[in-house]
Amino acid sequence: MGKKVGAVYIGHEKVEFCVWAPFAESVEVHFEKSGKFEALIKDEKGYWFKEVQNIPPGATYKYRIDHKDEFPDPASLSQPQGVHSWSQVVDLKAHQWQDELWKGRKLSEMIIYELHVGTFTRAGTFEAVIDKLDHLEELGINTLELMPIAQFPGARNWGYDGVYPFAAQDSYGGVAGLKKLVDACHARGFSIILDVVYNHLGPEGNYISQYGPYFTDKYHTPWGSALNFDDEYSDQVRHHFKQNALMWLEDFHFDGLRLDAVHEIIDRGARHFLKELSEKTDELEAKTGRSYALIAESDLNDTKLIKDYESGGFGLEGQWVDDFHHALHTVLTGEDAGYYADFGKMEYLAKSFKQAFIYDGIYSPFRKRSIGNNPEGMEPSNFVVCIQNHDQVGNRLLGERMAELVSFDKLKLAAATLLSAPFVPMLFMGEEFGEKNRFQYFISHGDPDLVKAVQEGRKSEFKYFFHSHSDGEFPDPQAEATFKNSKLKWDFQKDVQQDQLFNFYKELIRLKKDGAFEMFGHQNTIFEASEGKNLLKVSAQEGNSALIGIYNFGKSVYSEKTSEKGNFEVLIASADKKWGGDMDVEELLKAESITVPPEAVLIYKS
Repeated sequence: MGKKVGAVYIGHEKVEFCVWAPFAESVEVHFEKSGKFEALIKDEKGYWFKEVQNIPPGATYKYRIDHKDEFPDPASLSQPQGVHSWSQVVDLKAHQWQDELWKGRKLSEMIIYELHVGTFTRAGTFEAVIDKLDHLEELGINTLELMPIAQFPGARNWGYDGVYPFAAQDSYGGVAGLKKLVDACHARGFSIILDVVYNHLGPEGNYISQYGPYFTDKYHTPWGSALNFDDEYSDQVRHHFKQNALMWLEDFHFDGLRLDAVHEIIDRGARHFLKELSEKTDELEAKTGRSYALIAESDLNDTKLIKDYESGGFGLEGQWVDDFHHALHTVLTGEDAGYYADFGKMEYLAKSFKQAFIYDGIYSPFRKRSIGNNPEGMEPSNFVVCIQNHDQVGNRLLGERMAELVSFDKLKLAAATLLSAPFVPMLFMGEEFGEKNRFQYFISHGDPDLVKAVQEGRKSEFKYFFHSHSDGEFPDPQAEATFKNSKLKWDFQKDVQQDQLFNFYKELIRLKKDGAFEMFGHQNTIFEASEGKNLLKVSAQEGNSALIGIYNFGKSVYSEKTSEKGNFEVLIASADKKWGGDMDVEELLKAESITVPPEAVLIYKS
């Protein structure tokens, strides 16, 4: 096993410096304030290290390689002057944690809320998120998921261009602000998960390859060179990123990690990096007595990620399911461009509601090959589903949210489909009140050539999302206005429908947490999909009790005779007057038939 990398503050102005640079002839630490150089010692694995005295927290430094070039620390904890400048010593033990009694929660209990720190609030900082916890608590959220916060170029970025995986973005508030946020979440009973990127590093400020073979030419990702997880010298690269993951969990008290695009973490070795990471996380659970959740994003629909070790799996707790989003989105909007061509059928929505994966080994016309495997035997709580997320909104050319694409009635129908399905639900910030400010792609790179490449790349990569109903021009990712226009407005209570939608979400989440929809996760649940009527009916029975959901995506009223007159309980009816509809639920209970208006949902127990 390798050494602990970075500048580890021991206390009493002592710092243990360590960096992996196997081919270097010499490595020195250069301190900005004093101008002094301190030569490090090399071990047999290529680590350069030394304990240095009289270095207080806040001291800034770089590494000089072979008496020539100087670079920031690839395991820097802080980059206060940006990605090209000096790294900073941080005392990770300076924060006095208040969450000793916190034990975390299982993925199966989570109601997740994905947010981008920079656009979630006007201030765009970790501490500003704390001010919105009242709102999230009222909504019923119990888990925050932060989009990546590893130091990136400039002050605005989605976070997937991070180049210092150990450093909390300085413009968000750095280490101190982040720890305050995590502590505040735990004090309120919130779990908090961090999105991390182990498939590539961003292009600007990426100096890690100057130290050694952190990348491999064997593979290529859509974003550049692949990280070296299975080539020569890969042991220390694997160690670097496992250390990073464990740091977020142990030193920053995060309750889990969302692992970005794991299909681009390319490792053909006998022990996959993700399995090793899962095993190390299990060891940390045993050490701390806390629960941690590792959630993978993958477009392969491969249950190997979440199967247990004994079954040959990687043992991760969960994975994102794009199929559910795509099935629901296409039925709601009618969009069929790009990968949406593989969806758009009610039978597919029914299949995804039942087992998460639609593509479970069947042929994909868009990809022109068979995709996925059968998720039979997997628990619903292994799958995280959504109707909006940063990718599916922000990777539209214009960044339109669902509220701009469909009617108010369809927003309620989508919310009820999400929250009554048996999986772990995830909301995207602002979804709960129908935010209409677009969430667009933004950067603040310093390299003009890189800026131009990103601008042109965005136009070509997502052109199939440019629909005639979308107004406005292509948003320039580099423009500050694109970033500012993506911020949430937070005045939703002034709008009657937005406030109704918020309260509708609140009620759905309450029902979800109370177990009102649990029967829909049973093996004997019956799914009836009608393509002609654009209708999905879900029925489950347990003893003398039945749970029935009628999801009417069509434009006609759906009606069916009932023998249950007055003998059933309406759990949620999106067309109810209190949610902005025209239905009188009291009258429905007396009627001879069950009626569901167009673009509405009715879920009841009998």
